[in-house]
Amino acid sequence: MSRRAWLLFAAVSLLWGIPYFLIKVAIVDLSPTFVVFARTAIAAAVLVPLAAVRGLLPALRGRLRFVVALSVVHIVAPFLLITYGELYVTSSLAGLIIAVEPIVVGLMLVRAEPFTPPRIVGLVLGFGGVAVLTGVELSGGGPAVLGAALVVLATVGYAYATIMVQRGGSGIPPTALVAGSMLSSTVLLAPFALFAVPSAPVRAVSWGAVAVLGLLCTAVALIAFYALINDAGPNRAGLVTYVNPLVAVALGVAVLNEPLRWSLAVGAGLILAGCWLSTRRPKPVRPAPHESNASAPQASPEVSAASAPQAVPAKSA
Repeated sequence: MSRRAWLLFAAVSLLWGIPYFLIKVAIVDLSPTFVVFARTAIAAAVLVPLAAVRGLLPALRGRLRFVVALSVVHIVAPFLLITYGELYVTSSLAGLIIAVEPIVVGLMLVRAEPFTPPRIVGLVLGFGGVAVLTGVELSGGGPAVLGAALVVLATVGYAYATIMVQRGGSGIPPTALVAGSMLSSTVLLAPFALFAVPSAPVRAVSWGAVAVLGLLCTAVALIAFYALINDAGPNRAGLVTYVNPLVAVALGVAVLNEPLRWSLAVGAGLILAGCWLSTRRPKPVRPAPHESNASAPQASPEVSAASAPQAVPAKSA
C-alpha cells in the first residue's frame, strides 16, 4: 500500500477503536439515547452537506424506504445496543465482542457461500473466543450478561446491514448512502432524545466525548474508510476489523483502568483468528489453456467497480 493508504488505514483503525472508550466516558453524565442522537446528528451535519456538494443526493430518490430500513438496522439499533450495553460491561469487552461481526455475516450467508473446512474452523474459533470472554469476564452474572447480550445483538444488526447493502444498495454512492442513513437515524431518534435531555450539569469531558464520537469516529472515519477503499481496495481496507478491537482494549486498560485478564488476550486471539479464517476466499482455480476463451469480452475495471454492490462499513461502533 502507498504511504497515504497506510495513513488512512491507521486513522480508520484508531477512529473505529476509540468509540467504546468514548461511549464509556459519555454515559457517565448522559443517557445512552441522547449520546446516540447527538452522535448521529453531528455526523449528519457533516456528511449530508458533503454529499450535496458532490451532487450525490439525487441517487437516493426512490430509495427512501431502503435508506430508512438500513438506518434502523445499521445505525439506530446497533448504536443504542452498544451504548446501553456499556452501562454493564467494560469498553474492552464491548470492542472485542463486536469483532465477531464478520463471523455472523458468514453464518447469514451460508446458503450463498457454503461452509469450507477453513470457514468451519474459523466459526468454531470465533465463537470459542466469545465463549471464553463471556465465561470468564461475566462470571459474576447479572447485569453484565445483559450488557454482553446487547452488544452481541448489535453484531447481528451490523451483519444483516452488510447483506442488505449487498442486495439492495447497488448503484447508490457510499457517501450518499451513509449521509441519508445518518440523517434518517437522527430524525428517528429525535423524539426519544427530547425525553433524554440532561437535566443535571454535564462535564466538559462528556460533551467532548460525544463531539469526537460524531465528528471523528463517525463522519471523518467513514470518509477516510471510503478513501482507503479507493486507494487500497476493499479487501485490504477490511483489515481494520483486526486492529480496532486491539485499540479498544488498549484504551480501556490504559485509560479507564479496566482489568486485563488472560481471557481478554485468549478471547481476542481466537476471535481475530476466527474472523480471518471464516472470511478467507478460496483461491480460484485457473482454467487450463484449452478452456480459456481469448475472444470473450472483458469488462473494464471501471465497469466492474460501477456495477458491484456498494458496501457500508461493517461497523463504526
